[in-house]
Amino acid sequence: QYVRQGKTKERSMMQTVSSPKRKIRVLIADDVQETRRNARLMLATIDDVEVVAIASNGRQAVELAEEHHPDILLLDINMPELDGLSAYREIAQAHPDIGCIIISAEKDATTLRNAISVGVQEYLFKPFTIEELETAISRVYGRVVKTRQELAQSEQLRRRNEAYLKQLASEYTKTRRTDDQAIEVFERLAEHPQCETRWLQNLAMIYVIRQMWGRLKVLAEKVEQRKK
Repeated sequence: QYVRQGKTKERSMMQTVSSPKRKIRVLIADDVQETRRNARLMLATIDDVEVVAIASNGRQAVELAEEHHPDILLLDINMPELDGLSAYREIAQAHPDIGCIIISAEKDATTLRNAISVGVQEYLFKPFTIEELETAISRVYGRVVKTRQELAQSEQLRRRNEAYLKQLASEYTKTRRTDDQAIEVFERLAEHPQCETRWLQNLAMIYVIRQMWGRLKVLAEKVEQRKK
């Protein structure tokens, strides 16, 4: 049962963290049909929020999150097949930019600590009001925006570093360098899952010239793993 307190008011707080042209996309997961329905109705009253998927268990939540990539997950803590915390842990590994609100009737400290330990941003106890849900979504979405900005900056920095390494690798290939610095450059390029074959071949050649058989074996195993 959910309780609404007070009259519906203008959602100015939500507008400070979301664009009027883009709604905050929420996925609901709960094994109780009535709870799913109530949560969807509550979210429908909040400006700039849309429900993009509804799951009846934790495993389905993981699958739908992969398909729809929501901004925020609204997960019940106790669900069949996969509980809410385990579901979020799995989703966050693949998509660290997705926020999470756990809903539960449990108020014990252990459950709350477990939620915090897996990175849950908000925890709502049943029954909760629309205002409490709105506030939680606003706070979580603010963190989602910040996380995505940080990830974008990290990716931009990674690409710049990779471009610089490729430039060095090209120069070292032309001059046939096989020293420790050349090894370091090619090994750093080889760490990337999509490393070009030519850099792997150059690294293997350097290992042969330097008679670094142990590293050559590891590199060969890594190449074989990528082919599978």
